[in-house]
Amino acid sequence: MAEPDPQDSLDAATQATRSLQGLSTELTARVPQLLEAMRSIGTGLELHSTLDRICATAAELAHARYAAIGVVDESGDGLSDFITHGVSEEAARAIGRRPDGHRGLLGALIHDPEPVRLADLAEDPRSAGFPPGHPPMRTFLGVPIRVQGEIFGNLYLTEKEDGGAFSHYDLHMVRVLATEAGIAIGNARLYEAARQRERWIDGSVAVTTALLSGGDADDALSVVAEQARRLADSAAGIVLLPTGDGGLEIVAVSADDPSSSLGVIIPARSSVVAKLLAGKAVFIDDSATDSRMVTRLAGLFGPSMLLPLQSGGRVLGALATPRARGARPFSRTERTLATQFASQAALALMMAEAQRDRERLAVYEDRDRIARDLHDLVIQRLFATGMMLESAQRRSVVPEVRTGVGRAVDELDVTIQEIRTAIFALQQEPAEAPSGLRTRVLREINMAAVPLGFKPSHRVLGAVDSLVGELTGKNLVAALREALSNAFRHSGASVIDVVVDATATLPDGRAAVRLSVADDGVGIPEGGRRSGLRNLARRAESLGGASWFGPGIGADGGGTTVVWEAPL
Repeated sequence: MAEPDPQDSLDAATQATRSLQGLSTELTARVPQLLEAMRSIGTGLELHSTLDRICATAAELAHARYAAIGVVDESGDGLSDFITHGVSEEAARAIGRRPDGHRGLLGALIHDPEPVRLADLAEDPRSAGFPPGHPPMRTFLGVPIRVQGEIFGNLYLTEKEDGGAFSHYDLHMVRVLATEAGIAIGNARLYEAARQRERWIDGSVAVTTALLSGGDADDALSVVAEQARRLADSAAGIVLLPTGDGGLEIVAVSADDPSSSLGVIIPARSSVVAKLLAGKAVFIDDSATDSRMVTRLAGLFGPSMLLPLQSGGRVLGALATPRARGARPFSRTERTLATQFASQAALALMMAEAQRDRERLAVYEDRDRIARDLHDLVIQRLFATGMMLESAQRRSVVPEVRTGVGRAVDELDVTIQEIRTAIFALQQEPAEAPSGLRTRVLREINMAAVPLGFKPSHRVLGAVDSLVGELTGKNLVAALREALSNAFRHSGASVIDVVVDATATLPDGRAAVRLSVADDGVGIPEGGRRSGLRNLARRAESLGGASWFGPGIGADGGGTTVVWEAPL
């Protein structure tokens, strides 16, 4: 983004000088100060700091104690931002909520943006007074700020330092300053818009990269929620998926307290759900007061964007980015960029889903091949070997040999039956396999035994299948997978012990399920990578639980014990 055009500043200064010709020597003497003020305003491109500079410069130029800029919102009916100079933090806290421009003199200046100079604010019929804690203000000077011919806001000055009223000389000087302020604000807005688009594009790339790099589907949704919260500068990023009865359920949350939101369902009767599932975005000015927001979470938030995760005419779910109560509303640009981000995220989710489908298909094809090989090769060879042993048994005259060969034949029969059972399991669809948590835990342990070279020992305490909910169970299995993967890749362990305890309690007394994975490996070195442990902690915290690690089960506490727990 280019710096403000010096020619624009020069033209404004020339026009200002011509307008001041013939006026008093006092005003003429202040022209150098005005030019310096204009130069100061034109430095820098960050919008909010530019507004701060304009306030400070205007106050100095007109010798005012207080200055402010009210930024008119997109509707043109109120203020979206209010920047002040001279008001202390204590006074700002005492005043409380900043003016919204819907009434009083500030509201009047929005609808009639003309210069105003008052000797006493209280005597103006448009004045609505000040809230409790507001510093006393009597004299007033207000001028509009235009950016490319459109009203951006108004510059206000109050309380002349010498106690007198603002002069018409002050008015002329501040009007010229407002012209230069419009140029500086225009450049800053262009720069800010470019930076904002760049951030959203980078965020979309990050989401696509993360989703297509593989991993758990729940992790993919969490990535979308985290990026949306960061980019929208919102209090939370929330991903919702359709429920069986036509509603939307919160399945991934990025917030300071995600556990309070997970699992909340927006019922099908909500008009917001109907619009989202129809592929339409919904923008809320204040969630706490909007009658369409029917969940208990609505009272926590203010402005909100609810966007369909839609790609190719298919609505996968919805993305919500609510801001805190009293926060600024989302601009038109932010709404457009967020909608584009949601579409890109939906496309990435569909691509990730297609990628996982291809991977599952490859696994099924491999399973079919293994099953055929076991049936056509291994079982046939074992059967032939059994026949040979039976023939040898009949020809043998030594009782001990006959007995030993008989036992070997029996073992081969058992082995053949076990292989046939394994073939049957390989040929089953995933939906046909038992889905209880106990079974899924055993499946993960058995799968880990192949790369480890040994099978971890395990204990399951309590009625895990009936006590542990589906969401907690999915996260526990993912945590077990992560812990076993870390043990295989980093620990060099020869013994691993897994405990799933559905009778545990959290420190606050709530019933919980606790997963412990202990090994006798090398432990976690100082400065070693912690990404896997952070993943475990994030999963637990999203459910209101926790995760940590400690000494293992090797000699003198060697190795590592990873503990993961969540409330039932």
